[in-house]
Amino acid sequence: MPTSTSSFLSNADGTPVATYAWADVAGTPAGVVQIAHGLAEHGARYDRFAKALNAAGFLVHAVDHRGHGRTAHGRLGDFGGAGFAGLVADVAQFGAALRAQHGGLPVFLFAHSMGSFAAQAAMLDHAATWSGVVLSGSTALDMLAAGMANAPADAPAGLAAFNAGFDHRTGYEWLSRDAAEVDAYVADPWCGWDVPDDVIPALFAPATRLADPAQLAGVRSDLPILIASGDADPLAGGGALIQLLGQRYRDAGLVDVEVKLYPAARHEILNETNREEVTADIVAWLRKHAQ
Repeated sequence: MPTSTSSFLSNADGTPVATYAWADVAGTPAGVVQIAHGLAEHGARYDRFAKALNAAGFLVHAVDHRGHGRTAHGRLGDFGGAGFAGLVADVAQFGAALRAQHGGLPVFLFAHSMGSFAAQAAMLDHAATWSGVVLSGSTALDMLAAGMANAPADAPAGLAAFNAGFDHRTGYEWLSRDAAEVDAYVADPWCGWDVPDDVIPALFAPATRLADPAQLAGVRSDLPILIASGDADPLAGGGALIQLLGQRYRDAGLVDVEVKLYPAARHEILNETNREEVTADIVAWLRKHAQ
């Protein structure tokens, strides 16, 4: 469980955003990790990862995004008047607050799936907030949107579309090869809920801007980025969309961009069968860039 819970008021529209903190760090912390979770999940799911980061010397903070977990106040999927743009603004606001709270410590952003789309957008305008960014379960959003738009009319809609290439036991096999992790997701009332029709189009709204070389050129060139994904993640396009995302940042002038693809791993690499390897790789990257 987290060390503590709290909340802050979103500058976008006053929404109370629930937060979690894990602070069981011995000695002087090496840095701070801000976690931005994915669609139809919540911040407390990152407890195991957060404790591993604590053991490695990092303080950890997460939220339940608007429309998720404790922040939803029973209205799961309702992003409120500020919408997905408000969620992006919340990520930037929380990062700035953590930097002020932990003055002098490097602050890193770990962002998964929908959280990684928000991170990509936040980086365009607030890259100075973070000492490094890790994108998990991410993609080149414009290319994913185009692929989904060109799907056959009778193809599954929403998150169900991502399970098309996997054996169907629960409908969420695309998340992980670990059946116990999939079952835990399905059993969690704050996970896997029916996504409102307007949500996924809203997530794709920043896609054009995220692919614009002129916009990407505005990200500070010395911002370190790690893009980590399973090559069997349906968002990854077999790994091609992850490589494309990394190359776009390099083409924009960023000098420290690393792409890490895990063979046969699916969407939630922190909950995959090789999660210890994934966690160790992320910890090593964070420690290297915290120095």
